[in-house]
Amino acid sequence: MPMELFGKSLEELRALAAGLGEPAWRGAQLYHSLYAERQLDFDRMTALPAPLRRHLSNEAAVTLPRIAGRYISSDGSVRYLLALAGSAENGGRDGAGDGVATVETVFMPSPGRQTICVSTQAGCAVDCRFCLTATLGLIRNLSAGEILGQVFLALAEHAADLALRTNVVFMGQGEPLLNYDATLAATRILLDPHGVGLSPRHVTLSTSGIVPGIDRLAGELVRPKLAVSLNASTDDERSRLMPLNRKYPLGPLLDACRRYPLRSWERLTFEYVLLGGLNDRALDARRAARLLGGLRAKVNLIPWNPGELPFRQPEPSAVEEFRRILADRGIHAFVRYSRGRDVFAACGQLALIDGSAAPSAPSLAAQ
Repeated sequence: MPMELFGKSLEELRALAAGLGEPAWRGAQLYHSLYAERQLDFDRMTALPAPLRRHLSNEAAVTLPRIAGRYISSDGSVRYLLALAGSAENGGRDGAGDGVATVETVFMPSPGRQTICVSTQAGCAVDCRFCLTATLGLIRNLSAGEILGQVFLALAEHAADLALRTNVVFMGQGEPLLNYDATLAATRILLDPHGVGLSPRHVTLSTSGIVPGIDRLAGELVRPKLAVSLNASTDDERSRLMPLNRKYPLGPLLDACRRYPLRSWERLTFEYVLLGGLNDRALDARRAARLLGGLRAKVNLIPWNPGELPFRQPEPSAVEEFRRILADRGIHAFVRYSRGRDVFAACGQLALIDGSAAPSAPSLAAQ
């Protein structure tokens, strides 16, 4: 079986070249061809000598995910259903009897930029009650190449009309900090000036609040921006919405956020999904403001996106009042209406659903 090269680091490719009897710098050339030039065909990697290209063509592979479904939103966003061939080498189980797991990636074009929402796991084990992805459970972790491949596929699909700036957000299926090594390996390639060359300002990792993972990320020399899903202002409420809170409650979570080393240009992002009549009251806003006091942070308020779950969308007046209360207390707060809701591409909707029918809000209100 060919050796998969996509997702391998510079050090790994240098070692590979040395193992083939080539100078180690041939591995650096291969790295540059793959990630900086986004050239995935060995025959076209003309910086490499012909014998090495022939050897790689015979013995190695560069594999991107296969598009199993493409759903285009009225707002221009595209949700991709991607098939990932291969083993569950990073733990978990494959999602189908034929050894193929499926994940979703969302491409969102905007003036001057495009944003790619990437999955780090097939399914998710965190079980947030308001998120459709949780209904899948954890299928398996993705490799660094499978994570990176989502970015490359989306860029290749839209090569003819790409904007200058690319944002990548690890906010698709899965909890990135529960697949830490593969997620950070992909991140390092994305942020390497000699690799993909994205700016750390334009790559964001979103976590449900894995405290050891936040502490570990704090020690990385190369790291994305950090976003933390808050979603409630008390432990009781957050534990009902996010069972993970029983293991990592608000006190330890916010302590980890306070000791997280922010760069001079950086703020922590807190994400707060507003559920109508449940966590969107003025009281919730005042308590959230107290929790976040003293942190260099901003809050993204996300009105819940409809799906077959027992919640309802917040009233626009409640959303605006929540934002105003945070702003009046000195907290930068923004309302983020999700893209791609009509094809199940929005925040909390990624659950391998056929995107041919628009989602409808369930009649059962949150208790």
